[in-house]
Amino acid sequence: MSPADKQQRLNRFVAAHRESGLPVTIQRRAVFESILERQDHPTAEQVYRTVREDLPQISRMTVHRILGTFVSLGLVAKTCHPGSAARFDPNIQQHHHLVCLDCGAIIDVEDPRLNNIPWPQVNPREFTIQDYHVHFRGQCARCRQKRGVRQRRRNPQRASAPTTL
Repeated sequence: MSPADKQQRLNRFVAAHRESGLPVTIQRRAVFESILERQDHPTAEQVYRTVREDLPQISRMTVHRILGTFVSLGLVAKTCHPGSAARFDPNIQQHHHLVCLDCGAIIDVEDPRLNNIPWPQVNPREFTIQDYHVHFRGQCARCRQKRGVRQRRRNPQRASAPTTL
């Protein structure tokens, strides 16, 4: 994130607090800045550990409450994937994700074609669609590389000498 983008996000942070009547506290600013500095869609626990380095007195519960406030103010998005902890994303623009099934890494995908998927027809009495996000599941490069190394260790002859027919 460029310094100009970061400053714009911090300005939005302050404006959102003013509009809602909430004070801008040291704890809130530290949590927000820690999320802005990351690219990995951190969990609340990861945010807590990072913030605690500068604010050792902050509690897990405070970080959880602050993150919930940020979601309700539209400052961050909460991303949930089955089988994993909730993650927090500072990118609140429409975008989609690649999700690694091995390590749980989440990578942003910004492809305008995905923003034009037609919404399904549903009975409005049963459900009202407000938004959607596409999640592609697979394996990140790091996990693929690790798996390749493990397979070569288990079967070194196969990895070193390809078989030709």
